[in-house]
Amino acid sequence: MLFRCIFDLESQEFIYSTMLKPFVTYMLRCADGSYYLGHSDELEKRIAEHQHGQGCAWTKSRLPVELVWRQEFPDRDAARAAEHQIKRWTRAKKEALIAGDYDRLQLLAGPSELSRAVRDASK
Repeated sequence: MLFRCIFDLESQEFIYSTMLKPFVTYMLRCADGSYYLGHSDELEKRIAEHQHGQGCAWTKSRLPVELVWRQEFPDRDAARAAEHQIKRWTRAKKEALIAGDYDRLQLLAGPSELSRAVRDASK
Protein backbone atom coordinates (compact mmCIF):
# COMPACT_ATOMS: atom_id res chain seq x y z
CA MET A 1 0.00 0.00 0.00
CA LEU A 2 1.21 3.49 -0.81
CA PHE A 3 1.10 6.33 1.70
CA ARG A 4 0.98 10.06 1.20
CA CYS A 5 2.59 12.40 3.73
CA ILE A 6 1.49 16.02 3.84
CA PHE A 7 2.73 18.69 6.25
CA ASP A 8 -0.19 20.76 7.56
CA LEU A 9 0.98 24.36 8.08
CA GLU A 10 -1.81 25.21 10.54
CA SER A 11 -1.31 22.31 12.92
CA GLN A 12 2.41 22.00 12.20
CA GLU A 13 1.94 18.22 11.97
CA PHE A 14 2.47 15.59 9.34
CA ILE A 15 -0.71 14.01 8.03
CA TYR A 16 -0.43 10.48 6.67
CA SER A 17 -3.07 9.06 4.42
CA THR A 18 -3.34 6.00 2.24
CA MET A 19 -3.24 6.49 -1.47
CA LEU A 20 -4.82 3.54 -3.22
CA LYS A 21 -3.67 4.43 -6.71
CA PRO A 22 -1.36 7.15 -7.94
CA PHE A 23 -2.45 9.32 -10.83
CA VAL A 24 -0.60 8.81 -14.08
CA THR A 25 0.08 11.13 -17.00
CA TYR A 26 0.51 9.05 -20.13
CA MET A 27 1.33 9.41 -23.80
CA LEU A 28 -0.01 7.20 -26.57
CA ARG A 29 1.32 6.90 -30.11
CA CYS A 30 -1.58 6.58 -32.51
CA ALA A 31 -1.62 4.53 -35.72
CA ASP A 32 -1.09 7.70 -37.79
CA GLY A 33 2.03 8.60 -35.76
CA SER A 34 0.39 11.39 -33.78
CA TYR A 35 0.62 11.55 -29.98
CA TYR A 36 -2.18 11.74 -27.44
CA LEU A 37 -1.69 12.81 -23.82
CA GLY A 38 -4.01 12.09 -20.94
CA HIS A 39 -4.11 11.37 -17.23
CA SER A 40 -5.90 8.73 -15.18
CA ASP A 41 -5.91 6.91 -11.88
CA GLU A 42 -6.79 3.67 -13.70
CA LEU A 43 -4.27 3.52 -16.54
CA GLU A 44 -4.90 -0.04 -17.74
CA LYS A 45 -8.66 0.55 -17.89
CA ARG A 46 -8.18 3.88 -19.68
CA ILE A 47 -5.87 2.39 -22.31
CA ALA A 48 -8.38 -0.41 -22.92
CA GLU A 49 -11.06 2.24 -23.43
CA HIS A 50 -8.84 4.02 -25.96
CA GLN A 51 -8.20 0.72 -27.80
CA HIS A 52 -11.96 0.13 -28.05
CA GLY A 53 -12.66 3.65 -29.32
CA GLN A 54 -14.36 4.84 -26.14
CA GLY A 55 -14.14 8.25 -24.52
CA CYS A 56 -11.87 10.14 -26.88
CA ALA A 57 -12.59 11.23 -30.45
CA TRP A 58 -8.88 11.77 -31.21
CA THR A 59 -7.76 8.20 -30.56
CA LYS A 60 -11.02 6.65 -31.80
CA SER A 61 -10.17 7.64 -35.36
CA ARG A 62 -6.48 6.69 -35.02
CA LEU A 63 -6.50 3.10 -33.74
CA PRO A 64 -4.62 1.16 -32.63
CA VAL A 65 -2.74 3.11 -29.98
CA GLU A 66 0.43 2.21 -28.09
CA LEU A 67 1.53 3.41 -24.64
CA VAL A 68 4.93 5.04 -25.15
CA TRP A 69 5.43 7.02 -21.91
CA ARG A 70 3.98 7.27 -18.41
CA GLN A 71 4.78 9.08 -15.18
CA GLU A 72 3.12 8.72 -11.78
CA PHE A 73 2.03 11.73 -9.71
CA PRO A 74 0.72 11.98 -6.16
CA ASP A 75 -2.60 13.59 -7.13
CA ARG A 76 -4.87 14.48 -10.04
CA ASP A 77 -3.85 18.16 -10.08
CA ALA A 78 -0.17 17.32 -10.57
CA ALA A 79 -0.98 14.75 -13.28
CA ARG A 80 -3.27 17.20 -15.09
CA ALA A 81 -0.64 19.97 -14.90
CA ALA A 82 1.99 17.68 -16.44
CA GLU A 83 -0.44 16.64 -19.19
CA HIS A 84 -1.19 20.25 -20.12
CA GLN A 85 2.48 21.23 -20.07
CA ILE A 86 3.60 18.34 -22.30
CA LYS A 87 0.70 18.88 -24.73
CA ARG A 88 2.25 22.24 -25.63
CA TRP A 89 5.64 20.70 -26.41
CA THR A 90 6.97 20.19 -29.91
CA ARG A 91 7.02 16.72 -31.41
CA ALA A 92 10.82 16.65 -31.01
CA LYS A 93 10.53 17.34 -27.27
CA LYS A 94 7.88 14.63 -26.86
CA GLU A 95 10.09 12.13 -28.68
CA ALA A 96 13.08 13.04 -26.50
CA LEU A 97 10.89 12.43 -23.43
CA ILE A 98 9.75 9.06 -24.80
CA ALA A 99 13.37 8.08 -25.46
CA GLY A 100 14.44 9.23 -22.01
CA ASP A 101 16.98 11.53 -23.68
CA TYR A 102 16.99 14.27 -21.05
CA ASP A 103 20.08 15.99 -22.47
CA ARG A 104 18.31 16.45 -25.81
CA LEU A 105 15.12 17.49 -24.02
CA GLN A 106 17.05 20.21 -22.20
CA LEU A 107 18.57 21.43 -25.49
CA LEU A 108 15.14 21.55 -27.11
CA ALA A 109 13.64 23.45 -24.17
CA GLY A 110 15.68 26.61 -24.56
CA PRO A 111 15.10 29.49 -26.98
CA SER A 112 18.76 29.55 -27.97
CA GLU A 113 20.11 29.31 -31.48
CA LEU A 114 21.49 25.88 -30.61
CA SER A 115 18.07 24.57 -29.61
CA ARG A 116 16.57 25.83 -32.88
CA ALA A 117 19.34 24.03 -34.77
CA VAL A 118 18.63 20.80 -32.89
CA ARG A 119 14.89 21.16 -33.58
CA ASP A 120 15.51 21.83 -37.28
CA ALA A 121 17.85 18.84 -37.57
CA SER A 122 15.17 16.54 -36.13
CA LYS A 123 12.62 17.44 -38.83
